[in-house]
Amino acid sequence: MLFKLFKNNLKKYQKIVEKINEKEKETKNYSNGEIKENFLKLKEELKRGKTLNEILVDAFALTKEAAKRTLKQRPFDVQLIGGIVMHEGKIAEMKTGEGKTLAATLPAALNALEGKGVHIITVNDYLAKRDTVWMGQIYFALGLSVACLVHDNAYIYDPNYSQQNQINEENLDEERDTLGNFKVFNEFLRPVSRKEAYLADITYGTNHEFGFDYLRDNLVWRLEDKVQRGLNYAIIDEIDSILIDEARTPLIIAGPDEDASNYYKIFAEIVRGLDENTDYTVDEKTKTVSILESGIEKVEKKLGINNLYLPENMRLVHFLEESLKAKALFKKDKDYIVRNNEVIIVDEFTGRMLLGRRYSKGLHQAIEAKENVPIKREDRTYAQITIQNYFRLYQKIAGMTGTAETSAEEFHKVYQLEVLVIPTNKPMIRKDDPDLIFKTKKAKYEALVKMVKEEREKGRPILIGSTSIENNEIISQYLTKANIPHEILNAKNHEREGEIIAQAGKSKKVTVATNMAGRGVDIILGGNPPDQKEAEVIKQAGGLLVIGTERHEARRIDNQLRGRAGRQGDPGSTIFIISLEDDLLRIFGGDRLKHLMEQLHLPDDLPIQSKTVNKIINQAQIKVEGINFDIRKRLLEFDDVLNKQRSAFYKKRERVLEAGEKNEILPIIHEIASGFIEKTKNTLLLNIKNDPQSQDEIEKQIQALEAKLKQIPNKIDNFQSQLIGQQIVRIYDFLWIDYLEELESVREAVNIRAYGQHDPLVEYKREAYYLFQKLNQAIESMAFNVIFQILELNLEQTKAVSNAFSQPTKPSEEKYKNVGRNDPCPCGSGKKFKKCHGK
Repeated sequence: MLFKLFKNNLKKYQKIVEKINEKEKETKNYSNGEIKENFLKLKEELKRGKTLNEILVDAFALTKEAAKRTLKQRPFDVQLIGGIVMHEGKIAEMKTGEGKTLAATLPAALNALEGKGVHIITVNDYLAKRDTVWMGQIYFALGLSVACLVHDNAYIYDPNYSQQNQINEENLDEERDTLGNFKVFNEFLRPVSRKEAYLADITYGTNHEFGFDYLRDNLVWRLEDKVQRGLNYAIIDEIDSILIDEARTPLIIAGPDEDASNYYKIFAEIVRGLDENTDYTVDEKTKTVSILESGIEKVEKKLGINNLYLPENMRLVHFLEESLKAKALFKKDKDYIVRNNEVIIVDEFTGRMLLGRRYSKGLHQAIEAKENVPIKREDRTYAQITIQNYFRLYQKIAGMTGTAETSAEEFHKVYQLEVLVIPTNKPMIRKDDPDLIFKTKKAKYEALVKMVKEEREKGRPILIGSTSIENNEIISQYLTKANIPHEILNAKNHEREGEIIAQAGKSKKVTVATNMAGRGVDIILGGNPPDQKEAEVIKQAGGLLVIGTERHEARRIDNQLRGRAGRQGDPGSTIFIISLEDDLLRIFGGDRLKHLMEQLHLPDDLPIQSKTVNKIINQAQIKVEGINFDIRKRLLEFDDVLNKQRSAFYKKRERVLEAGEKNEILPIIHEIASGFIEKTKNTLLLNIKNDPQSQDEIEKQIQALEAKLKQIPNKIDNFQSQLIGQQIVRIYDFLWIDYLEELESVREAVNIRAYGQHDPLVEYKREAYYLFQKLNQAIESMAFNVIFQILELNLEQTKAVSNAFSQPTKPSEEKYKNVGRNDPCPCGSGKKFKKCHGK
């Protein structure tokens, strides 16, 4: 159905492409100055009433010409089609090596002409910087500005800027390009504020950078501290990775709460003494752990208490649950690594380190205690949003990936996004062989070594993919034992990624990589830059061989790995060598396969290769994808409740902040005061009915409240207006933090109600509505008191309070002594000391 749909649209797109190519005959005669001049003239045409669709042909033709002149790359017709599809707010599925990065410049440049800003979302900081410099040449030729956001920093592309002599030796590893060179980024990226980066016509960055900036903007106490300028159009690279794979983890901004370090140390020690199946059970399918009666008894004995589940011990239950999860469900060198005495999360889908990200609700502290590294203080949530709901805030989103078709249903249901499969520029001749399945992991690895030896002798480069750092290193040990030279690529040595990938396409090169090599990576036959003679020899030998050593939970991730071979019509082949002991088959399909293997009476070292077996594996993957889709769907349904409240809350908060700064706070003062007085009067009048004897006292209280309204002046000064606005916003923030915690407790509690035949979502909606009403009443009540306290101050007192409020407390210099450069800054910013107060 999808392919039919695209075939019907193909003629429409081809007609537009013909017009662009016809226009090229004219643009190729322009001078560089005329390219820029004609492109910027299109802005004026938009102002005069033309639409983006009406200027698309001209904009695409000029962008195409700029790409030819700056990068010596002429976009193929299929790249133009991909660009049109993305401009329409759809997903373009383009195979590896088809030039998605270049295709995205076409809709980005067109939509940038509106002057509202275009955001291009990349999967990591490295690609954000690379694409800003690489594609920035095209935008610069068109008269557009381009910037990028990376962890803790922001830059703008400036071809006249050079800091070749200012490169910090300490940060060299962070600045490599695909060839392993250092200076390519620094030479053209000028450091700027995040606000300036957002003011650029086009801004590159990861989803985390954009999402966290949105949350931070809704925590500021001064409007000038906001950095974003609205969410207009986003082009999401590897859209399936960002909107699906990462959608189970919300973006959370948190601050330190009480120090629970000692408790986590105590419980880490306690759970070490608990045995699986005797004291607790693990469900690998749902990734949950449950403590048994014998386990509870052991814990109570260690703690010296009689009943762990008394209300006063609920905090201890929390420590136990997180510590058990840390022990049973989270594995070192798979889910996280330990580097420089710090626990760093590894993305299960990309294999990359998630710097700055921490597990929430104390889980990260529990893992730190388990690994015996310094424990950071437990956090309280200040703001949070799911990836899905953040991107649904944009006026228009589009995306590109090599593997979206298998998730087309989810894109349509959740985001109303259509997936269109773009034809390849040259026919795909890659060969995908059926899986080889062995009984044991040992037999699998031995077969892998044998195949690598044979294929390497033919002169083929080989890429071996694994799903974790741990398995990555096991494969390396087998290859080392067999005297096979190889490179290893995972989150532990990510700084050499560019260098390793640049050489991965050379003859006889063997590269063992996690999912890091599955996305945004182009392996070029003969190396990068390619040796054409060597490339021809490799093509004759069969091209790049990709060997997968485990099936991933999602078919898309396997397809991403396969996609490294066969770029731009090159020969290549892929195969998966797996075993019944692999996690996916053991948990979701092992019994059926094991029964089949036993019936065939095959020895351990003889594989089975059949369509029936592949069908079973495929069904296991579809089953897991279904489970994960349900988890994401449920997460979104619950977050949709909070999302409506969050949008209303942030809107009110910004209105108060803006009114305070513009000295337009009086209408809000009247609104809060009259609302609070009305509700209080209704409550007091109800009390009279219940207790007539208190009538006189209550009437006095009502008169006092009504007198308050008359105390509100007709005019107030700027200091008072700003102070009232800021103080009300502080009340908003203070109560919102408590509200998020309450709502989280409700969410956990409503799941139990399913046993009483109640729908947890319906219960959650009802409770959330009641709590939100309570939140608004609490804000009104506290704001009412603050307003009149400030109104009673004279001008000098107001200035003094206002100055005290706006001046941050200078931290004690003592705490900055003896802090290591790579240690967290004692100010609590979350940054390293060298990038904060140690600059």
